[in-house]
Amino acid sequence: MVNITEVLSTYDGVARAKHLAAAGVSDFQLKSALASGAVSRVARGVYAVPDANVQLTAIRSLPAEPACVTDAQFRGLWVLEPPPQPHIAVPHSRHYPGFVCHRSAAPPTLLDTVVQSLRCLPELHGLVIAESAVVVKAVTLAELRERLAGRNDARERRTLARIVPQSQSIIECVARYWLRKAGFHVESQVNIPGMGHLDLMVDGRLGIETDGAGFHMDRTSFEEDRRRWNVTTRLGIPTLVVSYSLLLNRPDEFIAMVREALNRLSAAA
Repeated sequence: MVNITEVLSTYDGVARAKHLAAAGVSDFQLKSALASGAVSRVARGVYAVPDANVQLTAIRSLPAEPACVTDAQFRGLWVLEPPPQPHIAVPHSRHYPGFVCHRSAAPPTLLDTVVQSLRCLPELHGLVIAESAVVVKAVTLAELRERLAGRNDARERRTLARIVPQSQSIIECVARYWLRKAGFHVESQVNIPGMGHLDLMVDGRLGIETDGAGFHMDRTSFEEDRRRWNVTTRLGIPTLVVSYSLLLNRPDEFIAMVREALNRLSAAA
């Protein structure tokens, strides 16, 4: 006999009756779970565990499925900022107030979600989602190129060309994006003896380390960051350390800082 809460967990805690039945959940099991409070009916034909995600519950109650950037969030991909309105996939042309609707005959696969993000979102927002999916090997560049081979996909193919499969973080991706957009030559994950890999190297002369304090505040990571910075200093590799907040909110300031640092290096040479 299947366990209804285990079945619901495969749907992130919210599922339609037809999916529960297809998984082997009987009417008796469903009624028993409702009576005990282990499961609740959140909409017609839609059931959820008590701690189910509120947004996911609202989406599946429409009924719809998460799509584009919203699905990317649920799947744990890199997302610059939560969207003002959830993006959903619907199999019809009806629109729901408060949601951005994507027409889709079936629930989006991860590949569908990445393609939707590249087509729907501003370039940088689509890039970080696509790059993270490639980095974790959830999709391949070849699969994305195949899906984006149409005449109207030129913008998306240019974005694909910016993806670095060896990227280590969303802030590295964002920094590289702004640097290349400003015309700099940028290398990613450059091996430095005694240090490991430097996040970025600009014009072969200036290192960029993205400060992950907002992503890992444990003591070990803190000490490792300082060790790395000290190695670059001893080796005479000038390195700027930049934060996620700077890259996200003040990219012009970041680029100006890089230009000034490079100009000073040229003057001192």
